Amino acid sequence: MGTRAAVLCAAAVVLAGSFTAVPAQAAPAAKLTWKKCGTADYPTLQCASVKVPLDHTHPSGRQITLAISRVPHTAKTYQGPLLVNPGGPGASGLMLAGFVASALPKTVAAQYDVIGFDPRGVGASTPALSCEPGYFKPVRPDSAPHTADLERAGLTRATGFAAACGKKYASVLPYIDTVSSARDLDSIRQALGAKQINYLGYSYGTYLGAVYAKLFPQRVRRLVLDSIVNPKGVWYDDNLAQDQAFEDRHRALMAWIAKYDSTYRLGTDPAKVEAKWYTMRAALAKKPAGGKVGASELEDTFMPGGYYNGYWPYLADAFAAYVNHKNPDLLVALYGKLGAVDSTGENNYSVYAAVQCRDASWPRAWDRWRQDGWAVYEKAPFMTWNNAWYNAPCAFWPTASLKPVNVANAQLPPALLFQATNDAATPYEGGVTAHRLLVGSSLVVEEGGGNHGVTLSGNNCLDKHLATYLTNGKVPRGTGETDAVCRRTPDPMPLTSKAASISSGGSALHGLLGTPR
Repeated sequence: MGTRAAVLCAAAVVLAGSFTAVPAQAAPAAKLTWKKCGTADYPTLQCASVKVPLDHTHPSGRQITLAISRVPHTAKTYQGPLLVNPGGPGASGLMLAGFVASALPKTVAAQYDVIGFDPRGVGASTPALSCEPGYFKPVRPDSAPHTADLERAGLTRATGFAAACGKKYASVLPYIDTVSSARDLDSIRQALGAKQINYLGYSYGTYLGAVYAKLFPQRVRRLVLDSIVNPKGVWYDDNLAQDQAFEDRHRALMAWIAKYDSTYRLGTDPAKVEAKWYTMRAALAKKPAGGKVGASELEDTFMPGGYYNGYWPYLADAFAAYVNHKNPDLLVALYGKLGAVDSTGENNYSVYAAVQCRDASWPRAWDRWRQDGWAVYEKAPFMTWNNAWYNAPCAFWPTASLKPVNVANAQLPPALLFQATNDAATPYEGGVTAHRLLVGSSLVVEEGGGNHGVTLSGNNCLDKHLATYLTNGKVPRGTGETDAVCRRTPDPMPLTSKAASISSGGSALHGLLGTPR
């Protein structure tokens, strides 16, 4: 993970999008029909739809539909639309508008129309992709292909998924990619009647935002990127980099469990706790818990702990119950909450694969995957092969691949970037690289933080920088690699109530973010 931020930087400021905000009544009338679609959590949410070309080079050709949402501004001072994206690729963004509007300070949110959207192929947008229902149905083959039979089983699944996608969506797949989605953003801007947009993207949404800014720099008023994809590694190299970063986070979880041995009784030595985890994995490979949780499903269940440490107490309870009491019930239940893939997840994954496989070239020779996989596995066994099989359809994808976008940009107002130093899904180097490529940007770092998606998730220091930027365009300025450093959000404590449900813990944000891997 290389360089780490060290000291708090001096806070000079630069302004982004600092022209005088227009009165609310001066905003152009939207060319959309908004309907109420509020929920108990987000009662003011409204929904509409936008028609966009399937192929933006033929704007009068076949049209597809994008579902969009908004929480309207309520203040007299109107700063325009704030488009938000949760990443993935493949995650729905409709509810994220409600979350962001409720999580920002009221005086800040009131100045924006917060706009969510389901990207092409996702959720309520049409057509919505679902290449092979049941693809993740348990129990899958052990992800680590230690035998020729296991490797053949994995390859059969991957080639089958790619073929199913190609057969079902032959006319659509060539247009499910980041550049097309970025052009969709500009279609949404036009439908909103806005000259410029403000943008907040998490995870993969940072790459989408950077690509939009490259294509339409004059249309960007303010740009916030949180947990940043390394644009130099799209996508094969980025996925290999994740493997070691997730290994580090998994070992952080093992150390946390060892710290609370009085609760979990799994030992005080993190290495021995980790050994017990792999013993559990081997047992589940032979006899899946509840007929559902084998070795691969165990990895699926624990992987979210690499994204968000709020899940650690639940994972630790399930781990301890299985090892100490031979009770798999908590593990099976937790798999249902964190690891299992429903129809929404099948849609998310179909779009994930379509975008990643189309965006950039992947090795087409399986020998390369095998060689790289085992080389990384030697140092990072937790996620390497699970991640490889997740992306393996790209080795057999039925469309040709595009070239990654060079997002280097000197035409933007100051952008605000957020990055945790120990983020596993988008390792720290991504934030540093984007900071260098986006001239004039400001990088705010959560030192020692390991969560993915760090703003609006309980860190007041980070949130103050975000609120200031969205209020007046000011960004911090330092003299080194970073411009400001915030202390990390503390790790959680063990659960005090064994009856606590997974939904009663954790951040609302992390339930909405896409999980790129």
